[in-house]
Amino acid sequence: MSSHEFQGGPRRRFLTSVLAAGGAAYLPGCATLAPADTLESLYAAARREGSITYYGGGPIAAHRQAADGFSKMFPGIQVNIASGNSNELAPRIDQQLAARKLEVDVTLLQTVQDFDRWKRAGAMALYRGPTYGGVHEAFKDADGGSIGVRVSAIVYAYNGSLLAPADVPKSALDFLHPRFRGGKIISNYPHDDDVSLFNYHTIVQKYGWKWMDGLMANQPRFIRGHVGVAEEIARGRAIASFDATVATANMPTNKGRTKVSFPVDDLVPIFTLRCGIFKDCPHPNAARLFEAWLLSKDYQASAGMWPTRADVPATGGLQPITSYRLANNFREFVEDEALVADLRKRFESYIGPIKGEPVLGPTPEPGS
Repeated sequence: MSSHEFQGGPRRRFLTSVLAAGGAAYLPGCATLAPADTLESLYAAARREGSITYYGGGPIAAHRQAADGFSKMFPGIQVNIASGNSNELAPRIDQQLAARKLEVDVTLLQTVQDFDRWKRAGAMALYRGPTYGGVHEAFKDADGGSIGVRVSAIVYAYNGSLLAPADVPKSALDFLHPRFRGGKIISNYPHDDDVSLFNYHTIVQKYGWKWMDGLMANQPRFIRGHVGVAEEIARGRAIASFDATVATANMPTNKGRTKVSFPVDDLVPIFTLRCGIFKDCPHPNAARLFEAWLLSKDYQASAGMWPTRADVPATGGLQPITSYRLANNFREFVEDEALVADLRKRFESYIGPIKGEPVLGPTPEPGS
């Protein structure tokens, strides 16, 4: 979807092309909208609503980018953002659902299990909008209960000034080398974050719990949030991590000092950031329009990481996601509640209780 597809004639040509490819916009309980009126009518209705409340899991920068792009494309709709860890936002949404007083319209979270349980409870709008058809089948709910917006991966990160190229780890075993002893490795708490837990579980499945014994012998540091992991490496307070994300490592505030590498011998854990609209939300039309924006070519090409659309290439020098050796069973993992609960307890027994506040955005450098 180009930046002109929502403007006059080009927008109509876009709608025609969507329908020619078999796409359509479905609203719960409504007939398919007329082709020429789909986004025109949606935008008009959204402007009458006037605003949207968007809950975004993880660092706020990406959510601001999405909101700013949406506001530029669709003026007249105020975007209110609430950001935080996915496992903190989901309980807030649960409270609103229980009270039958929704504040949130649309949310973007990594916790796919929350979307699945909300769908089972009948809380999600089953919506397949005009950009739904462009998303790869593996990244969306067939009924439209949620849909992947971006694909992210857990990768290795290191400080290029403090670690020689020959010493950059190629597998999880390399992080057990004595050169990383004494707080030089940094990681998210695995028992605080489902994605980190999935990463640790993937490693332990291959190397056994003796790997965890070796890691703890190196006295790693733990922090809440992948933003903090990347920042600590950029500032030289840690050298490397096996628990980083591409997006946080490449934050502009890290000034290129946090480098990314992919394991040679191990699998790369991936997960999707999913979008969902709540059935009884206060601003349903604005929410549908916002989702259409998140799935547009414009946004997907600018958002970083890997797009979920099959027709948008990866950016930032990344290869297509399917070119890596992937651990792609995050959804099945987090839905195994007994396994997840057991792993949290076991990793806490190694590491200790979670300490500190989540780091969700760049923090000023000392002296700045």
